[in-house]
Amino acid sequence: MAVVGILGVVHDNALRTQHHLTLDILKELILDFKPDVICGEVLPSSFEKFTINPIERGYWGEPPSEYYDLIFPLCEEQNYKFVPIDWVELDVWNDFDPLRNYTDAQKEELEHELENWWQEQLAVSSEGRIPFNHNAFDDVTKRKYQWIAQLDSRSHAVRWECRHEIMLQRIKNAIKDNTNARILCIVGADHNHALYEGLQSVHNIQIRYPLK
Repeated sequence: MAVVGILGVVHDNALRTQHHLTLDILKELILDFKPDVICGEVLPSSFEKFTINPIERGYWGEPPSEYYDLIFPLCEEQNYKFVPIDWVELDVWNDFDPLRNYTDAQKEELEHELENWWQEQLAVSSEGRIPFNHNAFDDVTKRKYQWIAQLDSRSHAVRWECRHEIMLQRIKNAIKDNTNARILCIVGADHNHALYEGLQSVHNIQIRYPLK
């Protein structure tokens, strides 16, 4: 039986320090889990470029810094297999901005509301044993994306629901390709609940979330 863990992270080093989920803490959590495989929020195309040229840094800061500063080196050091699971179609991504059909004044107001949601997430982020990895954070996150879905349902379907379907399928493929492995999924914490709920239908796996 495969053991599948989910570890939600934040992509900014200042936030990691402020909310006590530093790279050192992430490293400890990863080593304690003892994965055979890490499924990471990285585009396959970006990972392919990295394997050819480790200086390659993808686009728009993707993959996030925790991959270059911690996860990729740790995979090499510990001989973990890395599987990229993210999905973004760069040529159309911006065309599905959820605020695309709003006026500038409306966008300003909605962006302010979006920031309020983020602050609400941060306010509960430390309630669990692992910051950003617990029900309180996930509950606020789900409500935030329900609100975003009301702004533009088509945008939400593409940027969130379709993206998660592909991420989940790539995780399922990793489970199938690595029999009885310990598989750790490392993603931005906003994705935690979607992966946890999406993996419930997978048979013969044990899900570890939070990791402790």
